[in-house]
Amino acid sequence: MRIQTFAALTGLSVHTLRYYEKIGLLHPGRNASGHRDYRENEVEWISFIKRLKETGMPLEAIQRYARLRSQGNSTLAERRTLLAHHADRLAQRLAEQQAHLIQLEAKMAWYDGELLKNGA
Repeated sequence: MRIQTFAALTGLSVHTLRYYEKIGLLHPGRNASGHRDYRENEVEWISFIKRLKETGMPLEAIQRYARLRSQGNSTLAERRTLLAHHADRLAQRLAEQQAHLIQLEAKMAWYDGELLKNGA
């Protein structure tokens, strides 16, 4: 599929897709006219890249994962390790965010009590 169609399907801009190609995250084929030709299976790959970015994986680590992925099954263990480290960091950030939420809720409860005392 053409880049405009692929961009609409993935929710990424054409500019971002070209950048991802430039840094080695995407490797679209070319049609007879020389235009980029994205395959259906690349939609799933882009979804995974977006998930990694949204969960805070640095672009350099995503590039490393992509390089390992392109090397095939001999890198399965290394890719799993990379994802496990990312999952650990994500779990830590989630726990920190949960602690922040608890503190905010406690502060709002205090304000609720003060507002009730003051008849507001």
